[in-house]
Amino acid sequence: MVFGVKELSKEKPVYVVRVRDKEITLDEGTLNIVREYLHRPMGLDELADKLGLDGWEEAYEFLKKIPAWIIWTPPSLWKYRIAWLEKKEA
Repeated sequence: MVFGVKELSKEKPVYVVRVRDKEITLDEGTLNIVREYLHRPMGLDELADKLGLDGWEEAYEFLKKIPAWIIWTPPSLWKYRIAWLEKKEA
């Protein structure tokens, strides 16, 4: 699974990106870090540190696997986008 939905509870799915043996949960905090990476000078090493990854290679892998529409979704709109997706799937 590159990008997918992980069922942690019956109520709300959690969106994750798998990088090697890690699963990075996509939430407002993660999107804030990605947005910071996009809009200011930040290397892949610093991105890896902020995401809890083991090095720039894993950060690069994460960026390749995350869908572009998620990268460009403002973090403040993430919960509305998730609600829209859940409604669409139901």
